[in-house]
This record gives sequence, C-alpha cells and structure tokens, in this order.
Amino acid sequence: IKSSSVKISHGAPICPLSDKLGRFVKQIKGIWSRPSLSISPARSYNYAMRILFVSSTRVGDAVLSTGLLDHLIKTHPGALITVACGPAAADLFRAVPGLERIIALEKMVGSLHWLRFWVLAVGTWWDLVVDLRNAPLTYLLPARRQRHFKRSQRTEHRLIEVSRVLGLGAAPPSPRLWLSEVDQARAANFIPDGPPVLAIGPTANWRAKTWRAERFAELALRVIAADGLLPGARVALFGRNDERPQ
Repeated sequence: IKSSSVKISHGAPICPLSDKLGRFVKQIKGIWSRPSLSISPARSYNYAMRILFVSSTRVGDAVLSTGLLDHLIKTHPGALITVACGPAAADLFRAVPGLERIIALEKMVGSLHWLRFWVLAVGTWWDLVVDLRNAPLTYLLPARRQRHFKRSQRTEHRLIEVSRVLGLGAAPPSPRLWLSEVDQARAANFIPDGPPVLAIGPTANWRAKTWRAERFAELALRVIAADGLLPGARVALFGRNDERPQ
C-alpha cells in the first residue's frame, strides 16, 4: 500500500497509527481547555459550586472541624456540600446549609471503606476538596482545588491544627452546631425551659482519657452549689448510645 490512507467501502479513511494518536491527544487537550473545566482562581459560577468536606470518624474531632466547614459555607454562599465522616459523627452535619449528601465511612477490612468512598465521590467534578484525614485516594478525585491536612510539628490545639488547612491558624473559626426544627423540638422536650443547665460529656474513646465518675460528680456538685458558677443548675450528661454502659 503506497498511499498514506486507504478508502474503504463506506468512504472513511484508514489512517496510520501516528495520525490516530495525534487526534486523540488533541481531543484530550480540547476537553481540558473547555470553559467548564478551566481552572481559574476567580470566576462567576453559573451553577452551584460543589465542595467535598472530609471530616473525622469520631464525634469530638468532627465537632472541632465544624468551624472550618462553617467558614467554607459563608465564603461560598449557595455551594452544595458533601460531607464524608464516621457514622457516629454523621448527625452533626444533617442540618448543614446546602447539604447535598453525607457519606458515612463505616470501617471495612483492609481500609476498603476508602475505596468505597472514592467510588462514590469520583463521579463528581469538585470545585474544592478539603480533606482533614489526608487520605491518599482523595488526591485522585477530580477537583479544581484540594486542601489536605498536614500534621503540625509543633504542639498546639487540634482546632488550630485543622484550621491551618485553609490558612486560618492565626484566627481559627469556632465550632458551629446546625440545628433543624426537629432537633430544636427534641432538645426542648429533653431539656425544657427552666434553670441553667450544666452539660457534661464524661466519656471518651480511650479509657485512659476519661476521668473517674466520682470526680465528675464532685465537680458538678461544686458548680451547682449555692456559691458555685451555676447555683441551682440542672445537670445533663451527654454521650452516644453505645456509651451508656460507661
């Protein structure tokens, strides 16, 4: 065959492999140069911005991350939020403004829960991924921008440490709790209007981090005493259902 291409019966040319590869490369470059996929630090969104926020497995660390999420919501009004966290912490985020979905990271053998998470998240083009777990698979998600948690070499409060992900270490945002109308109604049922309430969370995921019960009792009595910080206050103990035996 002398010609660089050969006409077949329906008239389409059969091109050499080099020509096919050249066209393929051009197509790939064309996809990345489309306006909808171009990366720009400042642009006007004609669609809802999508943010993936990967928080912690445990409730305490997840609470400390809520200020960071609140900052993102205020900085990007109207954004659609997806939160990935442990099942125990999921309820903290159910009333988040703009919440699109929650991905509960239930631990699996061989860390397969991260592969499941990646499968659920890879189909979305994210405008911003904020990963407080620094999971390797989040680096493989399609995103315009990514911010990953890096453990600090200095000794500092966890709130400051996680705030450095967005450069807010000097002024870390305070934790935030979002409440739905159902949440508020349940809270009013559990703790109706009346004297002040002393709230105590006496449990921890590791026994060595917990105080003895009698010490909590002594502290509560001091606080609600006539000369205490909250004289005559009621006492409420908080914890998860599986922590009741403690």
